[in-house]
Amino acid sequence: MKFQPKDFKSDQYVRWCPGCGDHAVLSCVHKAMAEQGVAPENIAVISGIGCSSRLPYYMNSYGFHTIHGRGAAIATGVKTANPALNVWLMTGDGDCLAIGGNHFIHAVRRNVDINIVLFNNKIYGLTKGQYSPTSDRGVITKSSPFGTVEDPFVPAELALGARGNFFARVIDVDLKNTTDVLAASARHKGTSVVEVLVNCVIFNDGIHKRITDKEFRSDRTIVLRHGEKMRFGRDNEKGIVLDGLRLKAVTIGQDGYTLEDVLVHDAHETGVALHLMLSLMGGDMPVALGVIRDVEAPAYDECVERQIASVRSGNPVRTLHDLLMTGEVWEVKE
Repeated sequence: MKFQPKDFKSDQYVRWCPGCGDHAVLSCVHKAMAEQGVAPENIAVISGIGCSSRLPYYMNSYGFHTIHGRGAAIATGVKTANPALNVWLMTGDGDCLAIGGNHFIHAVRRNVDINIVLFNNKIYGLTKGQYSPTSDRGVITKSSPFGTVEDPFVPAELALGARGNFFARVIDVDLKNTTDVLAASARHKGTSVVEVLVNCVIFNDGIHKRITDKEFRSDRTIVLRHGEKMRFGRDNEKGIVLDGLRLKAVTIGQDGYTLEDVLVHDAHETGVALHLMLSLMGGDMPVALGVIRDVEAPAYDECVERQIASVRSGNPVRTLHDLLMTGEVWEVKE
């Protein structure tokens, strides 16, 4: 059955600040869900606490606005209890990586078949501008008036360090790529993590401007596509090559580098080393966008379902009465 994005929109007024990047992500979620062809009644959207966690209200599907940091645990329970449901977790950098960090890494480690959309604006927006686990060292916020003195988490490092099999990154202003990546994450069996770099116009405006501004986006980002050369730049004149044990950005045709030297992206490579290097690029290197890693592995919920079926098949107990009648029993007569 074919669906349209409007089939997944609720009748609720969207209560995000005008200009917030979350609006764009919501639109892409609607489009990606329409593309995957799963009926709204077969979808459950879970969230924790935060601006992004309001998203379930704007979905014409099942939803559960849970408590701070516990979204991944709830989503795990939902998927394990009802494997037929298509389960999404909407979470933010504070909700997911601070109080919810432990639940996040274990959901990834278990490879539960859920789609985690991690909104990263590098700030606590709902509670009015405190620094978050992804805020850069030295940033001045309401809770760090003299600048933070700690280094941030990098979501990709956490996801891949937790043995994640699907990691992707997108920016809120690129709606087409965001929609395509969310659709790809839905097709993946197991935990998928999509980091969305979003802008908070009130408390952290322009935090991703260095790579989102159209004027220099093509030179400072690279959209990775499986099976294609890692090329970027306004005219695709640049590429990523391997220089010893490091990645290097070069201009094709200069310094002896040809198109043959440019790496081909393999998102299905089981080894994590190259995927980690790609996900950590920045500074003088372009920031990697698109699907960075997409590897097949057994999904937790499917393994649990098979295990239950296997145990049941060899167990004579079928009802509560059967269970009560096992072991030593006796009958009391008058």
